[in-house]
Amino acid sequence: MHILDMIGILTTLTAAFAFINYHVLHLQLTISLMLQSLTFSVTLMLLLVFGIDTIKPAQLLLSNIDFNVLMLQGILSFLIFAGALFVKNEELLNVKLDIAVYATAGVMISMGVIGGLFLWGSNLLDLHIRPIYCFLFGALISPTDPVAVLPILRHHGIPDRLNAQIAGEALFNDGIGIVLFLSLFSLIEARDVHAGEILLLFLRETGGGLVFGALLGWLGYLMMKSIDNYQLEIIITLAMVSGGYSLAKNIEVSGPLAMVMAGLLIGGPGRRLAMSERTRESLDRFWGFVEELLNSILFTLIGLEILAIVTRLNKVDVIAAAIAVPLVLLARLLSVGAISFFLRCRGELVPGTVPIMTWSGLRGGIPIALALSLPDVPERGTLLFATYAVVAFSILVQGTTLKHLAAWQRSGWI
Repeated sequence: MHILDMIGILTTLTAAFAFINYHVLHLQLTISLMLQSLTFSVTLMLLLVFGIDTIKPAQLLLSNIDFNVLMLQGILSFLIFAGALFVKNEELLNVKLDIAVYATAGVMISMGVIGGLFLWGSNLLDLHIRPIYCFLFGALISPTDPVAVLPILRHHGIPDRLNAQIAGEALFNDGIGIVLFLSLFSLIEARDVHAGEILLLFLRETGGGLVFGALLGWLGYLMMKSIDNYQLEIIITLAMVSGGYSLAKNIEVSGPLAMVMAGLLIGGPGRRLAMSERTRESLDRFWGFVEELLNSILFTLIGLEILAIVTRLNKVDVIAAAIAVPLVLLARLLSVGAISFFLRCRGELVPGTVPIMTWSGLRGGIPIALALSLPDVPERGTLLFATYAVVAFSILVQGTTLKHLAAWQRSGWI
């Protein structure tokens, strides 16, 4: 199938689902798109039960899309940059220590809890999942996904400090989680790798990504400050994202963390000091549209991905998915609770921080992309379906009910 055919089908489905949501469902757009595309996929599977084979064209479309490449080497850079661009720097700076601890220690605690409990459950239920893959699952599913979290947060009236903590954590722990996943993955690819080498890889990816992103953002800032042409300034930001992410990959530093830093610098000092009012308005409109469009296509595609996964389902996959959802929530609660206790000892913590941060820990396309990158081993199908189950639950259940939790927080019930 030609690339233009795939783009045409995906955008047409996305537009149709968005139209239905506007007139009928009135849900947050990304949640609605995933819900409708998932419903569409399940309907095709049910028709197959009655002898109506309409599933093959959809599977043919999905087989021509490398979701891992599309996500991690394609649209992720644009979505993370856009998300960082619209975050208020002043609010992030007020909670910078909180964000740093949640994004690093929080991910590591969660990864350890999920990996350990998933291994225990696997042994208890005789699922035959090897230890390294249990912890790989913990690494890929522990970070909250900014692509999923940020659009939803903007609509729920969460207090500024808590909103900044959740948004900042999602931006940074995403890169940390990818680096942890790649570090553990190196144990599989090179069995003679040492702990010191893994630590150096982690430090190089994270530290290098942050430094490279800061340099990239600063260069973009200087270029934009020297001109007053909104079209050229938008092109500069596009070059920063596409060229910068590609260069980060080639010099082996974290591209997602680089995009966070670049986006924060352009959205903060760059917006205030390097742009005219016309440029600010044009840049915001352009990147707002890019974020909305790519998010819409992505969440439609996530809903359709079940068609590519379900053909390999077995009893073990279903059991693993059933235990993965509550296990991930428990790990999120324990990691957020432990860190919040530490932070409460040193300063003020917004009431309701633990339940809201636990429930707002949404997962999106990144965990699915990482799960799809696993080698063709017996555990791959099991971990892939467990990942999909967690992502679907977090978006369709947590995403739709978060507003009620935010309302309870405002009323003082939690």
